[in-house]
Amino acid sequence: MQQRINYFYLFCLIVIQACTPASNKISHPNIVIFIADDVTWNDLGCYGNEVVRTPNIDRIASQGVRFTNAFLTISSCSPSRISIITGRYPHSTGAAELHTEPSVDFMTLPRLLKENGYYTGQAGKWHMGELIKSGFDTTHLGLNVNGDGGEDHWLQSLRERDMEKPFFFWFDPYDAHRPWGVNKFSGEHNPSDIIPPVYLASGDSTKSDLAKYYDEIARLDYYVGEVEKELEKQGVLENTVIVIMADNGRPFPRDKTRVYESGIKTPFIIKGPEQIQLPGSVCNSLISVIDLAPTLLSLAGIEPASTMQGKSFSDLLINPGHSFREYVFAEHNWHDYEACERMVRSRDFLYIVNARPAFPNQGPADAVRSASFVELKALHDSARLTAAQADVFISPRPAEELYNCSKDSLQLHNVAQAVQYQEVLNVLRQSLTAWQRETGDNIPADLTHDWYDRETGIRIDTGYNTRGTMPGL
Repeated sequence: MQQRINYFYLFCLIVIQACTPASNKISHPNIVIFIADDVTWNDLGCYGNEVVRTPNIDRIASQGVRFTNAFLTISSCSPSRISIITGRYPHSTGAAELHTEPSVDFMTLPRLLKENGYYTGQAGKWHMGELIKSGFDTTHLGLNVNGDGGEDHWLQSLRERDMEKPFFFWFDPYDAHRPWGVNKFSGEHNPSDIIPPVYLASGDSTKSDLAKYYDEIARLDYYVGEVEKELEKQGVLENTVIVIMADNGRPFPRDKTRVYESGIKTPFIIKGPEQIQLPGSVCNSLISVIDLAPTLLSLAGIEPASTMQGKSFSDLLINPGHSFREYVFAEHNWHDYEACERMVRSRDFLYIVNARPAFPNQGPADAVRSASFVELKALHDSARLTAAQADVFISPRPAEELYNCSKDSLQLHNVAQAVQYQEVLNVLRQSLTAWQRETGDNIPADLTHDWYDRETGIRIDTGYNTRGTMPGL
């Protein structure tokens, strides 16, 4: 009798295993990363923006963990993406400036996953050079393949993957990078509903500019939703970690390239299998994007590469109330214009040291060519700027800036000279100096010079396409 019961149990076990979808047999989670292009952290509905329409991203945030203090290492497209994928600071990759690529074949997140049995794919904006491509089984690069928004190959990539392997996809749209063309989401946002940040002008041109930017974010949101539908259709959604973030701040004056929070803070949402997170939770701990690769690798049961400078925050997905980092660090190097800033952020304070204070800090050339900058420039020329709006024209700038973020969330009031903040200032100076020493940061005398005019964004023929020495030993 006992033998017949054992045979029956074995038979049932075989039947159950045979009927279980292949996706549920995968011991390692699938991973999909969405890296928006030029989107500031609070330009999503789930981060408090009441105008922009992001229902899919908002829903995913309500089902996962939403981070409120996730920081980029640089507010510049290619060095930011390279930093994320290698888990290294920009000055430690050999690609600290825009449109540069590593000359050293650092281990990357996708390559390590690929070497451990994952199928790895990419579709959308690339911008990271040749060496990093080795980490992907398939890539779909360029506007001509991926369309204006960069999302055209996302669903196809999911359908054409190796169905026998766990998968990793790096989906990087062009949304919301300038220039903005007409698409089916154009007109989704009414300029009259928009209240620009206090450091921008508040006229019709700026409101229209922001409305078009929001339309691009709406297109991104739509395709994020389509990917999730496809994952559900394939029966793999429940075993997939979804990450939503951006590479740098919005392409407007005082945002993109800057190391204020409007440029260096990223939206950061993680949704995944139930066992690794508390749905709908919020994490206020400081994290850096160099921590993403070690975290995802730890979730996959893979040891992070020794070259990665970040550390896993996987515990925060279970206990989002825990603290993680005391400080996060960032940098501002050449992006169309000569620049060299370093930033450290603690829980309450943000400190900046500027090695090129002689120059104004107007933002990248595409922002300078924007309707928003033109409107600011008109106010400047007629001496009608507010103190906040005047920031992008200040020259020379302070060599040091300190902000009490708990009282000054937009970093409008520099308190570096205030007596009551000198102790904080000294502590942050020391932490920044130690970080530079430990990570091999340096400031060459011959940094890359301006390639564009700072007030018009027009290319300067003399010295254009000529590089100086990049930071980093």
